[in-house]
Amino acid sequence: MSLKLKVKGSGVFQSFEVKARPEQGPPRLAALRAQMAQAGLDGFVIPRADAHQGEYVAARDARLGWLTGFTGSAGFCVALRDVAGVFIDGRYRTQVKAQVAAEFTPVPWPEVSMADWLREQLPQGGRVGFDPWLHTVDQIAQAMAALAGSGVELLRGDNLVDAVWEDQPAPPCAPVKAHPLEFAGESHADKRARLAQTLVAAGEKAAVITLPDSICWLLNIRGSDIERNPVVHGFALLHSDGTVDLFSEPSKFAGLEAHLGRDVRLQPQEGFLAALKTLQGPVRIDTSTVPQIVADTLGDTLGGAARSGAEPCALPKARKNTAEIEGAAQAHLRDGAAMVEMLAWLDAQAPGSLTETQVVRQLETFRRRDNALQDISFETIAGTGPNGAIMHYRVTEETDSLLEEGHLIVLDSGGQYLDGTTDITRTISIGTPPVEAQQAFTRVLAGMIAMSRLRWPAGLAGAHIEAIGRMPLWLAGQDFDHGLGHGVGAYLSVHEGPQRLSRVSMVPLEPGMILSNEPGYYREGAFGIRIENLLVVQQAAPLPGGDAHRAMLDWRTLAFAPIDRRLIVPDMLGGDARDWLNAYHREVAEKIGPRVSATAHLWLKAATAPI
Repeated sequence: MSLKLKVKGSGVFQSFEVKARPEQGPPRLAALRAQMAQAGLDGFVIPRADAHQGEYVAARDARLGWLTGFTGSAGFCVALRDVAGVFIDGRYRTQVKAQVAAEFTPVPWPEVSMADWLREQLPQGGRVGFDPWLHTVDQIAQAMAALAGSGVELLRGDNLVDAVWEDQPAPPCAPVKAHPLEFAGESHADKRARLAQTLVAAGEKAAVITLPDSICWLLNIRGSDIERNPVVHGFALLHSDGTVDLFSEPSKFAGLEAHLGRDVRLQPQEGFLAALKTLQGPVRIDTSTVPQIVADTLGDTLGGAARSGAEPCALPKARKNTAEIEGAAQAHLRDGAAMVEMLAWLDAQAPGSLTETQVVRQLETFRRRDNALQDISFETIAGTGPNGAIMHYRVTEETDSLLEEGHLIVLDSGGQYLDGTTDITRTISIGTPPVEAQQAFTRVLAGMIAMSRLRWPAGLAGAHIEAIGRMPLWLAGQDFDHGLGHGVGAYLSVHEGPQRLSRVSMVPLEPGMILSNEPGYYREGAFGIRIENLLVVQQAAPLPGGDAHRAMLDWRTLAFAPIDRRLIVPDMLGGDARDWLNAYHREVAEKIGPRVSATAHLWLKAATAPI
């Protein structure tokens, strides 16, 4: 399949409309409380999740945002009769202040657990409802265990938000397409047979799969049921003979009969629970991803038909094959060219002449020249000045701000290309940067370089090495409240598990895994900084004098775009870090230079000059 450049339409994927307003929350909360009273409940839990338990949700399933106004990608609300807590982690503690009304109380999570909060708010006990489609088996088991003896009951029931959401969007019903073998690198028949053997070896008859990206990876299909993520809503049962029962809206799959073949049996999504009841055990369920209703249907205890185990697609999907890695590499080269065109254009504009939305539109215009681009991989973060300190800032028509003299702008963006998913962040100086911002930027850069240069023994997980990327900040008494890196899919979700560079991730890193490397620093009300490249794990070449018996891993860098030299304090970088940066910039110039316009090429030469 040829991936040529062409100019697409003038529109943009991203919209800047305000999706939720704080003032909408209180009347909606009142309506929910009326439903709670009618159901005899003292509270109701509203998670960010949908029934498929992926990170991202369709508009129909954005219950948390609809009720509270908070639009972050993680969190939940517990609405009680006289208080409503919005539980948010460190990434969103600035954002939530602007998005929720006073009737909602932000709760620092996970420092404060739902169980601890409920014990405090309901000292005499109470009945708290939840939708068993929207919480995993592990989440409910942990909450119930933590609430033991408190008098607080968690009760399964209907979704009360849906009962009061009058204009709730319809379920997505976008068409599904086959993902070409040249990009997938392995047929879905071979994938099914390979994974079925793991079930046979474990003595299991079937496995339940609910994550949309796992189903798409397994069957080499892509869709658009969720914005920015080329996935299909559905559920699947992988059997030990390699066949699959796929439960999804059949009309989406028109023309894909030959691709799916006879061993993939397509059925309406409504038949999923009934099919579970017919299974003969043992049946594998991943209790960290499967909704509670699946365990309820298979049996209230895992000693019955269900057996707890890792979702069979998770690690195979994370270990990218050669075609997927090279597809990602090629996508990043074309994406890097778009980034360089963007950075050159931005540098030519006078401070105070641009707004954040103009930056977003221009970057997407450069990306849309590539006919392999299917979408952006997430809403572009373009936060200037104080907005840059909002880690997952989404610019709207109302927040759109000027890029002024002395500002920094955090530009975090990516594309969904047929051959790969990209995600890259650069922080750019607008005019002359403040000295304290330069110093913080250099510490962030030093951490990013330290991780990029790292070699480590095979078998280590993200939790064992992620501190490397934080150390320069820690030495200055600084830190940031997000993980150092997340997994990335192959023309799939830009956030992909189970691998992470995080202090809580114990999944060993393996060759073929793609992760981001993105340290940052955020000063509320002033500026934000983040620098991000995508890396792929590979076997490290042996070194003279090294242990011959010890397998070592290192990184191959996938993303190529200049890092703003104006924000670097050279004396704060050690010699090895400076050598790495100069070598990286030489590679950027060599790989991206031939792909950009003459004007951008001239700018690139200056931007990649050695320090």
